[in-house]
Amino acid sequence: MSIAVVSYSLTGNNERLASAVAEALSAEHIRIAEPKARKMGAIILDMIFHRTPEVQPSPAVLEKYDSILLLGPVWMGQAASPLRAYLKHLKAAPQPFAFASVSGGALHANPKLMEDLEKRAGAKPMALVDLHIADLLPSDHKLTMKETSAYRLSSTEIAKLAEVIFDSVKGVLYR
Repeated sequence: MSIAVVSYSLTGNNERLASAVAEALSAEHIRIAEPKARKMGAIILDMIFHRTPEVQPSPAVLEKYDSILLLGPVWMGQAASPLRAYLKHLKAAPQPFAFASVSGGALHANPKLMEDLEKRAGAKPMALVDLHIADLLPSDHKLTMKETSAYRLSSTEIAKLAEVIFDSVKGVLYR
């Protein structure tokens, strides 16, 4: 059984988390890259206008795997736009997939994330793990999106979150 962990990360948090999960799953880690640096304005425009940016490697790389774990941030309640090309590919060439994320900007759950993933991929993910930086921080003061977006996960936090994701997806990806 071959598994690919496909990740996109703007801050490095999801990248480090994906590396740890790929290692735990004995999976190949495929890193999504964009031709130029992403800026906040482009994120907002992508989310509002449902744009899909150009990414590397080509989503066709997914075809050689039995199952896929997409791992990346959630922006404005939706999968980050660089993941969209891979979701479109899954819609055209269905494969079992799961989705996991650790998001800095979201202070609460993303209730429409499953709906967004299903619409874009043509099927619900076999597992959805929606983690938030806000849940790692002390709740004794009011958190801001600026604070959670700037937060960088420690090695200990990466290990704990990777274990949460591994436990949530191992049963569905190894079918």
